[in-house]
Amino acid sequence: MLALSRKKNESIVINNEIEITILDVKGDQVKLGIVAPKSVPVYRKELYLQISEANKEAANADVAEALKNFLK
Repeated sequence: MLALSRKKNESIVINNEIEITILDVKGDQVKLGIVAPKSVPVYRKELYLQISEANKEAANADVAEALKNFLK
């Protein structure tokens, strides 16, 4: 993991197309601004994990249903 120090209104750039800017710092919270192409999805990690788990469950359900149909 790369750890960088940034102050308010300072940014980092990832792969020449994603810019992350520190908008505000209050106590233990940091507000980030993210500029990225529309083709790049940006999620909070907890939401990303929920989506990933739901996709796994759906894929498993599809496989189970396909096997049931195949065995009939």
